[in-house]
Amino acid sequence: MRVVLISYTPNPEKVVAAAIRQCRSSIGADKILSELRDDDVKRLIRNCIEMGHLSPIEHASFTFLIEGISRVTSHQLVRHRIASYSQQSHRVVKIDPKNFVIPPSIESNPEAKKIFMEALNQCMEAYEKLLSLGISREDARYIVPQAVGTSIVVTMNARELLHFFSLRLMVDSQWEIREMAKLMLREVLKVAPTIFEKFRDYALTSYN
Repeated sequence: MRVVLISYTPNPEKVVAAAIRQCRSSIGADKILSELRDDDVKRLIRNCIEMGHLSPIEHASFTFLIEGISRVTSHQLVRHRIASYSQQSHRVVKIDPKNFVIPPSIESNPEAKKIFMEALNQCMEAYEKLLSLGISREDARYIVPQAVGTSIVVTMNARELLHFFSLRLMVDSQWEIREMAKLMLREVLKVAPTIFEKFRDYALTSYN
């Protein structure tokens, strides 16, 4: 699995802090932005989150490239509707027989892995045979298991990310999306550490 923050709002925390302060100021956000000190930014954001006044947090957005997740996880991810998604299409892209996700519980159990790989190989052999018979990729893919790897570009604003992390970093979340959320968190902590500081400890957590 690979997660990369490929784009984000420039100076995301200053933008959020300026929006917060403008709510109670006659001064425009542009002037506020130019005058904000780092300690002001942290204080404004922390107070805002503590009071539950989260709409200003939405002014910061983050775009990720996520590679090497299964369709099982991408289906869970897109349930978060306040976001934008662009996913690799297996209707167009031929499926790579090496690009599959094996759950750790199966990987660590030789007998289970043998069963898993045999079934996977049978499905991929059938996929290739269907293609050789002239069946289109969009129809042949119906036989491919949900373990197939995919890539997706995801954009969320900071408020939605806070909600996403509150659900997907928890121990009762499925292992793969939990690991993905942890990698996403590590990325945003580099550029917006105050907004996401309540989840900082999860960035260091090992779930294995």
